[in-house]
Amino acid sequence: MTITEQFKTKRCVFSIECFPPKQTTQMDKLKDTLQKMQALTPGFISVTFGAGGSAGGVSTAEVADYIQNELHIPTLAHLICMGNDETCAAEILDQLEAVGVRDVLALRGDRSPVRPESPDFKHASDLTSFIKWKKPNFSVHGACYPEGHPEADTLLHDVENLRIKQAAGAEHLLTQLFFDNMHFYRFLNLARRAGITLPVSAGVMPIIKRSQIERTVALSSASLPSDFTRMISRYQDDPASLYDAGIDYAVNQLRDLIEGGADGIHLYAMNDAAVAAASESYRNDPARNFSYKENVFFQEDVGDALTIYNDYYQKLKVGQ
Repeated sequence: MTITEQFKTKRCVFSIECFPPKQTTQMDKLKDTLQKMQALTPGFISVTFGAGGSAGGVSTAEVADYIQNELHIPTLAHLICMGNDETCAAEILDQLEAVGVRDVLALRGDRSPVRPESPDFKHASDLTSFIKWKKPNFSVHGACYPEGHPEADTLLHDVENLRIKQAAGAEHLLTQLFFDNMHFYRFLNLARRAGITLPVSAGVMPIIKRSQIERTVALSSASLPSDFTRMISRYQDDPASLYDAGIDYAVNQLRDLIEGGADGIHLYAMNDAAVAAASESYRNDPARNFSYKENVFFQEDVGDALTIYNDYYQKLKVGQ
């Protein structure tokens, strides 16, 4: 069953992200990790962008080949605008097609001194259109930001831009990680009202190490709710307790998202099979069968989602 078909038939699609190792000697370790993740029966595994070859490390296509053809798990390959022109992108698409991978997550990519701006793809929607033109049989997926893209004027403007991705041919959206589910519910409500009909997978990353905190938050621009900051303050000097607390926090997020009607859950597991297995325990919870129609954010008479969200946010600010 393809990734797109899963969203038409499954109540909620569980998926995991991995990234190619920076050194080819680490590929065997990644394979061992992926074999352990296979036991969790994810609907698909996504592979972040890695050029491989002369750029060093293992390529996305090589990892995707292993997942798709050795583990027989549908694979979603990331492809970015930054550092790639039409010629490079076409070559990568050919590599993916050659190994039977036909699902691509089109991203702009983070700006970096080592990756020049693309002369052909200014936005991810441009890359989406190119993929659909070059490989009509491919399914293209897109990214979205529950708190708005860091470069967007407003969340509403960012949501409006998703209509361009949808019109360009995107079939499914994956969110940036977030730590407050209210941001996701607000975003999803706004997206549906804006005419975004694509299934949306909610991205969750368990924070289990102190070293993750500053790096992850800086890269994601995700805001930190009071429950999360209290957890970090309490356990930041106790690695074992922080690990357990971080897993518990992520599991609670996942349970709530299932109850809230998320189309999918995408776990940013940082190539850690143990973290993925511990976080995945939510799937055995009776809450999986909760109907999204019971969630206040999906009722027709919900009123203005912005008002509900702002009331919630004000309570957080005053510590209620």
